[in-house]
Amino acid sequence: MNAGRGPTARGRRALGVWLWLIVLTLSGCSAVGLKRTPPQPGRTTFETPLVILPLQLYGNLPILEVKGDRAGPYRFLVDTGSSVTLVTPAFAKRNPGRVPAAANAPRVRVAGADGRIEELPAASVRRIELGGVRFDDVPVLLYDCAALSAHLGVKLDGVLGFPFFRESLLTLDYPGGRMILQPAANAPLVPGTVLPFDDARKTPLISIRLGERSVLALIDSGSDMGFSLNPVGLGARFLHGPVEGATVGTLGGDRVQQLGRIEANVAIGDYVFPQPVVDLTDELSAVGGAALRPFAVTFDQARDRVTFYRESREPLRLPGRRTFGLSFTKTPAYWRAAGVVPGSPAAAAGVVPGDLVTRINDEPVARWDLGRYEKLLAVATEVTLTFLNGTTETRKTVAVVPAVP
Repeated sequence: MNAGRGPTARGRRALGVWLWLIVLTLSGCSAVGLKRTPPQPGRTTFETPLVILPLQLYGNLPILEVKGDRAGPYRFLVDTGSSVTLVTPAFAKRNPGRVPAAANAPRVRVAGADGRIEELPAASVRRIELGGVRFDDVPVLLYDCAALSAHLGVKLDGVLGFPFFRESLLTLDYPGGRMILQPAANAPLVPGTVLPFDDARKTPLISIRLGERSVLALIDSGSDMGFSLNPVGLGARFLHGPVEGATVGTLGGDRVQQLGRIEANVAIGDYVFPQPVVDLTDELSAVGGAALRPFAVTFDQARDRVTFYRESREPLRLPGRRTFGLSFTKTPAYWRAAGVVPGSPAAAAGVVPGDLVTRINDEPVARWDLGRYEKLLAVATEVTLTFLNGTTETRKTVAVVPAVP
């Protein structure tokens, strides 16, 4: 996710191949005409020098749940690829800051993946509390998060961008299912591979290796994919593909993924991913949640460095992509077919864009959050979908096949 004063558009909220989910997010967005340093909370206050909070993973996306006031609990996506913090209008109304969440509030122009310009209202919230840490006078953009919530299968109240943690030492411990916050000044020793990141904009851009070549990539905890790769000038070769993937939604418009398994290994420091599946992009390369998931990742913005740690140095093999050929937009009541891949099992079954799915394996779609749905596709050989046409429901069973082995 990249809205506001951060890197250029990425256009790749990649959520699988063929049959995955389309969601209107701020992926692939960049600010127009903004050159100042990204915003940060006015003050960060620690009640204790070490705060540990549980993280829930929806797919590969880290969701933080905090108690908050009587309207809580509140849930936030922790997105290191976002250069702003987003909250819902309802959350901003309950926590008004110095910049009111009003209809005439100033707006930030963001450019989508296809170049179209959208605007989001700017505001501030008085306080966001994460356990024993208070973030006061937080600048935000207002976004209702409805589509993102429907996609994940859990109600979100906002997205915490990278600058939100400017005065904190942030650790996303994926294997441990926790987030650790410490005052930036403490800077305890952290084991693992230490990499510098771009210090001009306080953006987590690191150098990774593709074979023998260095590639600048964004660490993007808000992307479900493993690696997104801009192939221009790299001469990358593929063992399989590229093939057409999901229709992926962005604030500025939709795009169709191109995915393939590359011939070269990818390395983050000393950690090697042999011949991973990558999502091709014409924007900035990135390291997403599927590649981050084996690590505890510590972001030290005071010293412009990030540390990757896992006990084993064995190669990390990412799985292929399995599909039946559909992309969806989601609501709690139904999923709408947004794209059908030619030649896929869904196409062979006669599914067309606009068809409505109300059940998966005879269970309402509301019961299928992102994590459960991804686990199904990882192991199933076929899936039964129930389609709604007027008042008539029709069941179709479609094969789940390897899209990228």
